[in-house]
Amino acid sequence: MVSPYILTFDLGTSSLRALLFDRDFRVVGMEQETFPQYYPAPERVEQDPREIWETQLRITRRLMKRNGIGANLVAGIGITNQRETVVVWDRRSGEPVCPAIVWQDKRTVPACESLQHEGLSEMIRTKTGLIIDAYFSATKLQWILENVPGARKAAEKGDLLFGTVDSWIIWKLSGGRLHVTDVSNASRTMLYNIHEQRWDPELLALFGVPEQMLPAVRSSSEHYGDSKAEFPGGALPICGIAGDQQAALFGQLCHESGSAKNTYGTGCFMLMNTGCEAVRSKNGLLTTIAWQIGDTLTYALEGSVFIAGAAIRWLRDDLHVIGTAADSERAARKVPDNGGVYFVPAFSGLGAPYWDMKARGSISGLTQGSTADHIARAALESIAYQSKDVLNAMECDSGVRLCALNVDGGASANDFLMQFQADILNCPVSRPDMQESTALGAAMLAGLACGFWSEADLKKSRKGSRRFEPQMPAEERERLYEGWLRAVEGTRSRK
Repeated sequence: MVSPYILTFDLGTSSLRALLFDRDFRVVGMEQETFPQYYPAPERVEQDPREIWETQLRITRRLMKRNGIGANLVAGIGITNQRETVVVWDRRSGEPVCPAIVWQDKRTVPACESLQHEGLSEMIRTKTGLIIDAYFSATKLQWILENVPGARKAAEKGDLLFGTVDSWIIWKLSGGRLHVTDVSNASRTMLYNIHEQRWDPELLALFGVPEQMLPAVRSSSEHYGDSKAEFPGGALPICGIAGDQQAALFGQLCHESGSAKNTYGTGCFMLMNTGCEAVRSKNGLLTTIAWQIGDTLTYALEGSVFIAGAAIRWLRDDLHVIGTAADSERAARKVPDNGGVYFVPAFSGLGAPYWDMKARGSISGLTQGSTADHIARAALESIAYQSKDVLNAMECDSGVRLCALNVDGGASANDFLMQFQADILNCPVSRPDMQESTALGAAMLAGLACGFWSEADLKKSRKGSRRFEPQMPAEERERLYEGWLRAVEGTRSRK
């Protein structure tokens, strides 16, 4: 008899979670902890891989203890993770050779500019579906090999391993027996050919990456192997892997070509399922692999906004404009409009559709009558404006006019933001009652692999949603968005 639970690891950028799902797609238990981010120099963002593993192990054991379950009651583990973050570790000792370089880190901007100046943008775009940017893993890995003493030599001898956070956790979880990733994470490294479905030899040579460092690339839903007996009751089957945004697309049941979702987290990520076709964007979007189940590969168009919920956290933790994230909604409602204030949170440059690594954030339109409430409102509005930038590009590339946008992620709980998003898009926004779309997607992928659910079962998971209908007059929508575009132009680098 199949065990009654699926366990999900949700390995986020700022917090780690362990969740238990039952057969009715309900979260019956969850543990969560934040973990430190380190900023050793301007434009550098790092994490300690050991802290990620130790925290995830601790909260998983606590989850199982509090819910009184052993390994025999868990059918499988699904893993979803922050993407693009780079971990390099010693094959024998299991110790990282340096801190993880986080996806937000901009230290490799000069290397990316050099690639662009060498005329390599088209070759890289054709193979990977990605735009040359410090966001992706390849230049981060190249930096480690060139700057960490002894790393290059050790890598060439086969002593070092590379992985995104999913690979690192699975390697630790399996006691060093499994060095794997899935196609969705591999497609974010700028080293993987998404058409030939392999690590690309030309790209490996370009970035100086020895192939023996790289994990085996597998599908997103299969039994990869088992954990060590780290948990009560013994080993657990590892059965699903997907990058966080692809997992959210799957968890939102965007399984048909043309369906789309937007996740509001640290960043903001909109994906549209394009089926078996790898659609080439003409409007600054990325072509990426969504998932692979069996022999069927599914592609997506993606627009990546680097700073969304992180802007609210900045207002809270650094400017102290608000006391809690929830205060942003109350502050926004205290003023009738933004008072002409626009906040462009380009702390890590601008992502889609601009792809300007040197853009810098700004707050514009301030007058003596501007208040902290206006700034808080402008921060929330910026998330919706950035999403509109992406959706406009997505509709142009796909030729599909969305009839509704599916949303998830922490900031999607903000009713002011969701209503403003519907207004500025002139498109209904549908927020499911189940807010754990990312973790649910990973659970679904694992559940399919271990026989916990069938594909027919998955269609029953969406039990209700709240729909935000656009209410803003067209003239006001156009005026506000034109103001946003002017504000963005003021942040752009002058190349």
